[in-house]
Amino acid sequence: MNVKDLLRVESINLSGAPSGKEEAIKQMVALMCKGGNIKDPEAYLAGVLAREEEGTTGIGEGIAIPHCKSDAVSAPGLAAMVVPSGVDFDALDGEKVHLIFLIAAPNTEDNVHLDVLSRLSVLLMDEAFTKKLQQAKSPEAFLQIINEAEALKEGGKDAEPVESTGDVFVAAVTGCPTGIAHTYMAAEALEKAAKAHGVQIKVETRGSGGAKNVLTKDEIAKAKCIIVAADTKVPMERFGGKALIECKVADGISKAEALVEKAKRGDAPVYKVSAKETEKKQAEAKDGVGHQIYTHLMNGVSHMLPFVIGGGILIALAFLIDTLMGYGATGGGNFGTCTPVSAFFKYIGGLGMGLMVPVLAGYIAYSIADRPGLAVGFVGGMLASSGNALAASYDWGSVGGFGQFVERFAFQAEGAGTTVSGFLGGILAGFLAGYIVLGLKKLCEKLPDSLEGIKPTLIYPLAGMFIVGVLMCFIFNPVIGLINTGLSNMLTALANAGLITLLGLILGAMMAIDMGGPINKAAYVFGSGMLATAADLMAGGAQATDPTVQACYIAMASIMVGGMVPPIGIALACQFFPKKFTEAERGSKISNLVMGCSFITEGAIPFAASDPAHVIPCTLVGAGVAGGLSAFFGCTLMAPHGGVFVFATVGKPLLYILSWVIGSVVTAVMLGFIKKDAQEM
Repeated sequence: MNVKDLLRVESINLSGAPSGKEEAIKQMVALMCKGGNIKDPEAYLAGVLAREEEGTTGIGEGIAIPHCKSDAVSAPGLAAMVVPSGVDFDALDGEKVHLIFLIAAPNTEDNVHLDVLSRLSVLLMDEAFTKKLQQAKSPEAFLQIINEAEALKEGGKDAEPVESTGDVFVAAVTGCPTGIAHTYMAAEALEKAAKAHGVQIKVETRGSGGAKNVLTKDEIAKAKCIIVAADTKVPMERFGGKALIECKVADGISKAEALVEKAKRGDAPVYKVSAKETEKKQAEAKDGVGHQIYTHLMNGVSHMLPFVIGGGILIALAFLIDTLMGYGATGGGNFGTCTPVSAFFKYIGGLGMGLMVPVLAGYIAYSIADRPGLAVGFVGGMLASSGNALAASYDWGSVGGFGQFVERFAFQAEGAGTTVSGFLGGILAGFLAGYIVLGLKKLCEKLPDSLEGIKPTLIYPLAGMFIVGVLMCFIFNPVIGLINTGLSNMLTALANAGLITLLGLILGAMMAIDMGGPINKAAYVFGSGMLATAADLMAGGAQATDPTVQACYIAMASIMVGGMVPPIGIALACQFFPKKFTEAERGSKISNLVMGCSFITEGAIPFAASDPAHVIPCTLVGAGVAGGLSAFFGCTLMAPHGGVFVFATVGKPLLYILSWVIGSVVTAVMLGFIKKDAQEM
């Protein structure tokens, strides 16, 4: 995309004569509207005037670049006006403005146009170029001058930092609220001034397209002085201990010479960061890659948390409604959907809970690879939470050798093809997606500039989704499916051997390892199968007191109590060991109590995802203790779900509650001793 793609002939006026600044802006908006890219002229005009109140866009040297990023803009565009006699525009140098460019930017995530606008902003720093524009004889000639200058710029050197052979190195950061024009003009002005004074410089630009030319730790360390010419938020803690000049972005344009001279002398106060920023910086330096991985993981967890809490509580309300309507002991497998209202709550809650793993994976990938990683991460998360559903809907053996390979390896075990990998698989998918997209970005660096716009919308998502899909469908999900099948066979062998207490302990522990993932699901499916076996035995004449029937109900009781321990144990730990958890985690203890009482183990997932090495062993042991005690006491359960809302179907309920409490306390105490104090992010 070039300037000619944004600037139309009908949006150019070579003989403007506005009476003042506001009149000039109104005429510029009228020119912009002729290009057909403004949906609401009044709203756009208001946005341009509001931006002008933040600081004049009359940058001096006879140039003004008013601009606005707004929902009133349907597509990016430019308008231009030459004012032969000049107009008072409150320019930084106090002189009249003779050349005005108006920029319209849509308020969207697509910032393809920003590279074009930054190029134009840099071109306008060339006095010879602006003089040619003011002398153009027609709109067509005006455009031709821009095209020639832009082609010369693109055909020359790349947009690398301008450096001289001087010994002094200066680092700088520029940024303005909209990140459209001033950001890049300030960078150009500082680079020119540095070259004139024999100073090496690197300028980091923080525009709407994100941070570009980012300063490295080594560059900051060797810089004699830092110049921050910005009207927007800049990460400052990295500059601790360095001489630093902080000013408006407009000063970076109009006072570049003075800023560079001052930086060359090192004549600036040393920037001091707060104690908290210092600790964070030291932790990052110490942890290195580990801290980066933790940061990516926490980004996914923080975005996932609302889905877990909102969806889990809606499901709990569904159980409560059915209990109040008298279905607690009779609902069976339909419990939670026995009434239209409860079914609605459970449906909506289920959708919310179903999104938690894709959101976790998506935002891990987003943290690693920025916006291009989001879609790929979501797809990887969906595959982790939904499994390889294609395995059950297609006869792979009918498509020849490859299909037979798929059928024999990827989907060979019964149920392996549709086994989900849960939140652990979601974490894996998120990191896979993020680093896959980073790899694709690296591979695409040498592609022509003309393809820049389709990289984030076509190349990255298409190739990324394909690669992560292959890895999840043909490697990770099938392997987990095989493990799932092996676990089911082991549990069946324990049941047949009559090792009920050991079976209860293992079932309870399995519920707390991956909390909705393949191991959890293997235990739950086994328990549901035991309930079906008990129903068949009783249909064949067996009594409820028959040892085999009782064993089936004991297994289900161990499963549910094991699944109820992790959220309750974590909630207790938040209450009694608050230093172990962040403020956000402590704030979710009530929702964890609700979900734990409702047999929604997933309430513990955000805690396990943020610190799996410490949280999972604690929940595993507590849940295993609860499951083992429940089986030892001979507690039974005839309902497959529902938590406290189906306790009416529990045999020996007081001992069952005791098992639950002991397991939860074990988890809480272990967390208090094992988990490290939280670092507030």
